[in-house]
Amino acid sequence: MRNHSNPFTSLDYQLEMRLDHAHGALTGQAYLDSLDDNREVWLDGQRVRVTEHPAYAGLRNEMARLYDLQHSDALREQMTVAVADASYRISHSYTLPQDDAQLDAKWSNSHLWMQNSWGQLPRVPDFMANVVVGLHDYQAELAKVDPQFGVNAAHYHAYCARHDLSITHAIGDPQIDRSSGPAESADLALRVIKETPEGVVIRGAKQLATMSPFAHEVLIYMSPTFAMRERPEFVIWCALPMQAPGLRIMCREALARPENSFSHPFASRYDEQDAMLFFDDVFVPRNRIFLLRDSKTAFEGFRRLNAWSLYVGQIRFYHRMRTTLAVAAMVSDSIGVSSFREVQGKLGELTTYVEMARLALLGMQQERSRTAGGLLAPGSTLGPDTFAAQFGTRASEILRELGASGLLMQPSEADLATPELRPLLERYMRGKDIDVDRKSRLFRMAWDLTCDSYGMRQELYERWNRGDLARNRIALFNQFDRSEIGQRILDEISVPAPLPAGRELHAAPIQLDRPLRAAANDIAPALTPHMNPPLSPAIEGNQHEQ
Repeated sequence: MRNHSNPFTSLDYQLEMRLDHAHGALTGQAYLDSLDDNREVWLDGQRVRVTEHPAYAGLRNEMARLYDLQHSDALREQMTVAVADASYRISHSYTLPQDDAQLDAKWSNSHLWMQNSWGQLPRVPDFMANVVVGLHDYQAELAKVDPQFGVNAAHYHAYCARHDLSITHAIGDPQIDRSSGPAESADLALRVIKETPEGVVIRGAKQLATMSPFAHEVLIYMSPTFAMRERPEFVIWCALPMQAPGLRIMCREALARPENSFSHPFASRYDEQDAMLFFDDVFVPRNRIFLLRDSKTAFEGFRRLNAWSLYVGQIRFYHRMRTTLAVAAMVSDSIGVSSFREVQGKLGELTTYVEMARLALLGMQQERSRTAGGLLAPGSTLGPDTFAAQFGTRASEILRELGASGLLMQPSEADLATPELRPLLERYMRGKDIDVDRKSRLFRMAWDLTCDSYGMRQELYERWNRGDLARNRIALFNQFDRSEIGQRILDEISVPAPLPAGRELHAAPIQLDRPLRAAANDIAPALTPHMNPPLSPAIEGNQHEQ
């Protein structure tokens, strides 16, 4: 039964976004208690309680462990910061960075979240907390649409920070017919069906809301692919408690497998779940609306909202690559192939990805700048984002190649404990300088990372979570400043090349025909600066996303 003694789990308290029972940084137990509400979660055709279902026990407990780190003697100062007008501390995840020291403190905190989850939790609470930082930073633009939207954005940040909320987001349309749009079929996108002075009623669905069963709130906004709507009722940014009446959360298959003793060290703890969200005429109070009807502001706001969270995503990718490299090296050692030239080449390739991710983080830190909202933000993540989407898959492929058939055939914990099998396992399934117990668990870890359904989900996520790869490459190309080098090349090819001494050119100059002249004349405008132009709706309209 729901814990009625916890004021925070009251729906009225949440909808009003009150602060009178704020507690600051969550402990593990406080987090678990906060999930005991009336959210409607569905798994395999059954309505389930997140606080009780065994499929959710692994991540539920792991999240509690991560939250407890904030209160450990060793990490409290690194992960939280004091609040001037309260006795509690709040997570650095919600810090609004005004200077270098505050921004560095944010990233130190983000590294701790990602390092302590092996880079396996893309929607660790630190990620979405930084989206809320972006929402706060964008409040002036939202206020231009409606002054109340700016006020709402600022208060939402305070509400989330002082309660240390875990948030999911819903930014994609349901995958029904990507060749069509909501103007032709209303069910293709979430929409406002009614508006009153008190708020709006929304109907439709959103995908893919990662971490939904374990979140307190859902933040609804729109990826660039879906932002440029033809009709205004399909444009809305808002936030809702996960227990909002009419909100149904349908989860995909759980990837943790508690029914046997085959080791799944990552899947058993880090299956963060993905869900479809169905909004069956859900009421959104006016104080929880951040934007209505304005496609242009929604389109331009995506990067602003994600200025910090996308950097957090790169921190996670770095720690995921570190984990993959370490496991790959230990797998190679365990079967005696780490000295082979081909194997060393593959390990070197993996190390390249780790170093590229590390150096990208340093470069984006170096290019930090002041936003229009006055906060300090890292440089653009667009280049590293495309890199991660492309090479994350290759990293998994290398680990599969190194582990080979050993990834398929490893004993379970029950096998290891069976007297009849134990002598055979010790003799035939040990490794080089490693006993059968540790070798089997190491290979099961590699299996989790690359072959199991959990590993395949992580790989698919890495490919798509930053949006369509082709779209991002186009945006990166269009934003890259080619003007200086382009002008130098144009100057170079505009005069005849010098001839060797003693040789003269006697032939008449070649006359360019009209098509060649036209092509030459097109060179100069093609090389003009392309600094941060917005992508056209046609480019952003590539709807092969998620």
